Amino acid sequence: MSGIVIVGTGQAGFQLGASLRQGGYREPITLIGDETHLPYGRPALSKAYLMGKTNAAALQLRPSAFYADQSLTLRVGERVAEIAPTLQRVILTSGEKLSYDHLVLATGSRNRPLPVPGAALPGVFQLRTLADADALKAALHDVKAVAIVGAGFIGLEFAAVCAGKGIAVTVIEGANRILARSVSPLMATAVEATHRAAGVHFAFGAVVSAILERNGRAVGVAATDGSNYAADLVLVGIGVLPNQELARDAGLPVSNGIEVDETLLTVDPAISAIGDCAHHPSPHSHEGRVRIESVQSAVDGARCVAARINGQPGSHVAVPWFWSDQGAYKLQIAGLAAPHDLAVLRGSPDDGAFSVFCFREGSLVGVESLNKPGDHMIARRLLEDRQANLTPEQAADTTFDLKASVAGHRRQN
Repeated sequence: MSGIVIVGTGQAGFQLGASLRQGGYREPITLIGDETHLPYGRPALSKAYLMGKTNAAALQLRPSAFYADQSLTLRVGERVAEIAPTLQRVILTSGEKLSYDHLVLATGSRNRPLPVPGAALPGVFQLRTLADADALKAALHDVKAVAIVGAGFIGLEFAAVCAGKGIAVTVIEGANRILARSVSPLMATAVEATHRAAGVHFAFGAVVSAILERNGRAVGVAATDGSNYAADLVLVGIGVLPNQELARDAGLPVSNGIEVDETLLTVDPAISAIGDCAHHPSPHSHEGRVRIESVQSAVDGARCVAARINGQPGSHVAVPWFWSDQGAYKLQIAGLAAPHDLAVLRGSPDDGAFSVFCFREGSLVGVESLNKPGDHMIARRLLEDRQANLTPEQAADTTFDLKASVAGHRRQN
C-alpha cells in the first residue's frame, strides 16, 4: 500500500489531500504532521484567536469525520526523519517506514530566531502555531507593556491586539519603516498612522542587541544605540525560514526553499513541494522565481499538484495575493510589487480607504488596498490578464471605471 504521502498537515498539505480526492484519486493518501491537532488555519491566530473571538475548534479546516469520509489517513504528532528517494520511502522518527508512489513536501516554514543574548528567556515569545498562540493568550492576562521585535505583518497584527486590550506597545524595527519588504512606502505610511492612532509606539532604525533579564525572566529589549525598552512580554517576529532540511538531506536542490519547476515538481519525478517551503518559477516575480508565504499560494499550489497527479498537468501561475487585518483596517495585496518604479494613489489615505497601484517600466505589477476590497478584486483580474493595459493616470483617476476596463479588454480578446 503506497499511494501519496504528504509531509505536512498545514493549509497546503490539507488542501492537497482534499483536492486529490475531489479530482478522483482513489489510491491511499497519508498526511503526516508533527503538531497534535487536526489541520487548522493559521491566519486567525494573530488576530481573532488572541482576542477571544474564535476558538480552536473553529480554526479546524475540517472536522475529524471529513478525513474518515474521504479515506485520508491523518497521522498527527509524528515527524518524518528521513527520505530514502531511491526506495521511495520515508522514515519516521519512530523508525517506521512508509512507501510512496509520490511524495509531496508541504513542510512549511519556521520562525527565524533572534540571535542575541536572552532570546530564550521566559517571557520571550514567537507566534506561528496554535501552541504559540495559546501561550501568548495566557501570558497576556498579566501584561502591562509589550515590546515587539519586527514590524512585519505578525508583529503589527499582534500590536493591534495588544493596543485593543489597553496594553502599552512598542514595535522595534531595524529598518526605517514598517513592512519594508512587503508594501510601498505610501501604504506603509498610512498603516503606520493607523497604529499610532491606536496608541502603538515605534522605534525605527533600532537594532536589538539583547533581551534584558531580571530574576530569570525577560523584562525588556536593549538596542545597539544604548536604548532600552521595558516590557513584561517580548514578541519576536523577524520573518521565517523554509523547512527544507528533509529535502536537502535527500539530495534535492534547495536555496530559498525546495527548488521545483513550474508544475511544483522537484528534480526527483516522484517528489513535489508546495506551500511555504517551495521555491518556484513565477511569471509575476521580477526575479523569475519566488517563495510565497500565504494561504493563497498554499491552496493554489496544492490544487496544481493534485491536478498533475490526476492526469491534468499545468503550471502554477496564479496571481499571488495576500491579506492582513491591521486593527480595524483590512490590508489586501495583489501581485508582487517589489521592485517598482512608480506608485500612484487611488483615493485618499485621509478617508481610511484607498489603494496604491504599483508599476514597473510602465506595467502594473501590484496593487495594495486598504479597506477597498473592490479595488483588490479588480486588481487580481488585471494582473491575471497580463496583456491588459492600465496606465498610471487611469489608476489614479477615481472616475475611471476599472471594472469596465477589465471587461472591455476581455471582450476584445
